[in-house]
Amino acid sequence: MKLIKVQVTNFRSIDDSGIFDIGDLTCLVGKNEAGKTAILSAIHGISPTDQFSYDRTRDYPRRFLNKFDERHPSGESPVARTWWALDDDDTRAVEDVLGEGALTGPEVQVTSYIDSVNRWEVPVDEKKCIQYLADGSGLSNEEKSVFTDSDTTKSVFNVLNELDERSEAQQSLMDKLSEFREGTASLAAIDILRNRRPDFYYTSHFERMSGELSLDQLLEDEQNDQVSSGDQIFLDFLEYAGTTVEELRGATKLEDLIAQCEGASNDITDEIFEFWSQNEALSVKITQNEGGDEDPPPFNSGRVVKIRIENSHHRVTVPLSERSAGFIWFFSFLSQFKQLKKQTGDAIILLDEPGLTLHGKAQSDLLRYIVDRILPEHQVIYTTHSPFMVPAQRLADIRIVEDVVDLTNPRRPVVEGTKVSADILSVDKETLFPLQAHLGYEITQSLFIGENCLLVEGPSDVVYLQVMSQALKSRGRGYLDMRWTVCPTGGLDKIMPFASLFKGNNLNIAVLCDYGKGGKSKVERLRASQILNTDHILTAADFSGKDESDIEDLFSPEFYCNLVNASLGLQAENRLTPHSISDAGPNTERIVKQAEAACCVLPPDIPEFGHFVPADWLLRHPELLDGDDACISESLDRFERVFTALNQFLS
Repeated sequence: MKLIKVQVTNFRSIDDSGIFDIGDLTCLVGKNEAGKTAILSAIHGISPTDQFSYDRTRDYPRRFLNKFDERHPSGESPVARTWWALDDDDTRAVEDVLGEGALTGPEVQVTSYIDSVNRWEVPVDEKKCIQYLADGSGLSNEEKSVFTDSDTTKSVFNVLNELDERSEAQQSLMDKLSEFREGTASLAAIDILRNRRPDFYYTSHFERMSGELSLDQLLEDEQNDQVSSGDQIFLDFLEYAGTTVEELRGATKLEDLIAQCEGASNDITDEIFEFWSQNEALSVKITQNEGGDEDPPPFNSGRVVKIRIENSHHRVTVPLSERSAGFIWFFSFLSQFKQLKKQTGDAIILLDEPGLTLHGKAQSDLLRYIVDRILPEHQVIYTTHSPFMVPAQRLADIRIVEDVVDLTNPRRPVVEGTKVSADILSVDKETLFPLQAHLGYEITQSLFIGENCLLVEGPSDVVYLQVMSQALKSRGRGYLDMRWTVCPTGGLDKIMPFASLFKGNNLNIAVLCDYGKGGKSKVERLRASQILNTDHILTAADFSGKDESDIEDLFSPEFYCNLVNASLGLQAENRLTPHSISDAGPNTERIVKQAEAACCVLPPDIPEFGHFVPADWLLRHPELLDGDDACISESLDRFERVFTALNQFLS
């Protein structure tokens, strides 16, 4: 059985999460206090591998707790409604008992409740079950006639039970039905599938492994059932490495002991450092020695097993406990989950904020381990607010978690509770930050691959360059060479750090930026810094014929006014003209500033003007550039000069 959909209701911060899909890997992204842990806990309670269970006082939404009986007259509150897909083995297991075609669909539903047991919805064809069981018991048509009007196995059982005398075949059928819970085929199917459904293994507290182990103390702890969590992870680690404490205890020859430790060390080194890319000079050494008199107890006597980490660069080994907290955590995590299959079987893994202590690159290593090692055998659902734990190559597996409050009426905000959605465009920027940050990181990394980078200030610049380049190309004129990778930096202030970042990758970098009051000195400092070749730093003013210019000033004033009019839907007396915007902004020659000033005095029902609004409209309506009007030709001529200048920088 495979979990495919979930809906959580009436649980902590959740009124109704909405139905959301679950895949092999599901990443729940959201800011702190959004309700990610509540989602995992609600799912965990369906069938936990530990002693977790729902508690009305702790888990029911506190703002409705006093109305529990009013909201749920039955005394039961649904928590997690889940949909499960049946595989061929699941279907076969049911059909072996109830007959071919007993299931009418490939999905079942399981709903968990506060103060009640789970409820199953299994699509069973009771009539087919009756036919199959009756035929299997060898009933004749006459023997079947006594329950011809019965539609369920339960009613068949009741009919047979009320007969004064039953034939051998009828008794055989009754015996079969009596093996079903309450004599019902649907309940029999549920019992079969319940044993096949995965449990949920949830962890939010990731223990760290002990770096050394006293075999004598361990023996005593095992006898008293008091093995610490750190020591248990050490035992898991030894199994992970291909050995056990028993084997180490049983080594009576020094050479056998050395061979056992070296073999385990080599195996674990190959496995661990396949996924730890922070320092490739490390290797694991497992040692076993007699405790010294001056060592702290219990390591001052008997055999002591230690994990030491060797650094080949520094030619030194140090105890595991002296490595970084992140390394110890990663080491412990891999050791724990290597043994997961033995402990949990076919479980669904729920991880709450894994890898928080790790460096960003190590978090990427952890995610790779989850995908490569855990995912082939387990579905994994995990929460994160770290950009580096977002699976950028599996965006379809990301679910956004947001605590929604409707502020339409700020005096009476409506709390809608935690919502889960696959629509990453419908939530606030803080919720999306991990996703946006990681996508930005991925995009930046991809830019390093491009040999030629053109840095511009914002997304509207990218759009204008692309649209105008395509318009020129379609006319057989000079356009922006496809070898340029255009990168928006987010403003003139960020061009210098971007340029510094890219310069170290031996890239061919050019800049096209705005040139206005407050920005002129920044452009000159960029040129003076020698971070880039001075002649590779171009401004819009170099091509507009004005002292101050944005990229919009490369358009003729008439064309840009037509573009703004079209994008805002301005009609009649509200339409902008070169004359009207010049009058509205007499203190600047930058056409964007003039248009902005002119739009400020338009009626309030007119859409708000913004730099990207005209760019977005032009991207979707490039036909505005069709024709040979003077305003279009003037605009194309200026952009062609820009592209010619930029293309000269290409080798």
